Amino acid sequence: MPMLLSRLATTSTALAATRSRIAKRELIAAVLREADAAEIAVVVSYLSGSLRQRRTGVGWKTLQDPPPPAPEPSLTVQEVDQRFSEIAELSGTGSASARTSAVNELLARATEEEQGLLRGLIFGELRQGALEAQVQEGLAVAYEAPLAAVRRAAMLLSSTTAAAELLATGGVAALDDVGLQIGVPVQPMLAASAPDPEGAVAKTELPAAVDYKLDGIRVQVHRDGDEIHVYTRSLDEITARLPEVVAAVAALPSRRLVLDGEALALRLDGRPEIFQVIASRTASHVDVAGLAEQTPLVVFFFDLLHVDGRDLLEVPPRERIEVMREVLPAELMVPREVCTDLDGVKRVFAEAVHSGFEGVVVKNLEAGYAAGRRDSSWVKLKPRHTFDLVVTAAEWGHGRRQGWLSNLHLAARDPATGGLVMLGKTFKGLTDETLAWQTEQFLAREVRRTAGTVYLEPSMVVEIAIDGLQSSTRYPGGVALRFARVLRYRPDKSPEEADTIDTVKLLLGS
Repeated sequence: MPMLLSRLATTSTALAATRSRIAKRELIAAVLREADAAEIAVVVSYLSGSLRQRRTGVGWKTLQDPPPPAPEPSLTVQEVDQRFSEIAELSGTGSASARTSAVNELLARATEEEQGLLRGLIFGELRQGALEAQVQEGLAVAYEAPLAAVRRAAMLLSSTTAAAELLATGGVAALDDVGLQIGVPVQPMLAASAPDPEGAVAKTELPAAVDYKLDGIRVQVHRDGDEIHVYTRSLDEITARLPEVVAAVAALPSRRLVLDGEALALRLDGRPEIFQVIASRTASHVDVAGLAEQTPLVVFFFDLLHVDGRDLLEVPPRERIEVMREVLPAELMVPREVCTDLDGVKRVFAEAVHSGFEGVVVKNLEAGYAAGRRDSSWVKLKPRHTFDLVVTAAEWGHGRRQGWLSNLHLAARDPATGGLVMLGKTFKGLTDETLAWQTEQFLAREVRRTAGTVYLEPSMVVEIAIDGLQSSTRYPGGVALRFARVLRYRPDKSPEEADTIDTVKLLLGS
């Protein structure tokens, strides 16, 4: 019997209601056991919190006035997937109206719980606490397969859904047959975090490789003879936009390569440009040659996954580094030092930050390449910048945060006018307890509201950590916060004691 969407909606609600990783795994495994081979890719994608169609063209306005929910479930998961494929293909005159009509027809057949699931999937805001790694765990349990085999296949195929389809049709043997293929991007290995060098070394142990952390665009480059492809961290191909990277790899003597690195722009003094400049350059398809002349990119590689018929994924970093030194010229390798003690790690960290880089990544020298996962054998270490800012408004949350005021509007003082200058928003770093508390506090300070936002008497100060700033025309101060997250509220501080816009802007010159 085809799986109903209601089965996934009920599971999503149950996943959101528990914090137990084991409970989540078992809930996921139970659904996967019920899915047949034709459904498995859709089910895995929805359990991971996303539609299979990466772009549907459906915006918030489309769902502002949804139809009443259906009294009983009738939608199947395959039917929903097919409908979204049709919606994604709509284009041209009248497509917006057709898209709205198609979405409303779908929602009219969905129950209230199913409508909530669909909204979360459309906007990538399914607050159920199930990540792709947990879905992989559920697959391993459901099919009695080794978790390592599931993860390895998902990594090499750059898709958990593809690994699930193989497992459903060919079993573990089909997973074991998967190998690294040049031209098929591999899910990149990600780094864990540590607050200080001591914390980083505790995870990686010593000796360790300490790489400069480059704040650019993550690139994975595949070369097969004269054919070269460049992929982003999200596995999108951007080869045509990065001619400098293509040229650098084309000049290498090795004919078959898979390289992992970072593309960035450097200022005249050798310090890296801010991320916004680099992102703007790499995002454009128009006049690439002109942009390359105006903002030339350089590439630094920090890992080598394949060279001339030899796969290096399972080879320890100590050996991969040596092979990289043989294959790559020094100017294409990330600044790196192997440190044998904590003082060495601290020194390289200080040197990287002083040179204008984002920090360092401390790497265990014996671990393999844990593709697609955030692994403690790589630990990023960055200086944390904190500011005390004023909360001027908050937006109502969605999904798990429905009913709570969540997304904070943050502002610094303007000493020249005595007013407040907005710098950005964040909903990061908020526990359920904080969300409940701040909702009560905000509503007591409400001065006005719109459909989604409550504006406040500017009396609450919050300590915010950020990774940096970027130039912005969106906000009146000309800058915006990068990766802002809440550390704590400061009831001991008045708005007059909050940081000024001038103090915040000093970070741009650091």
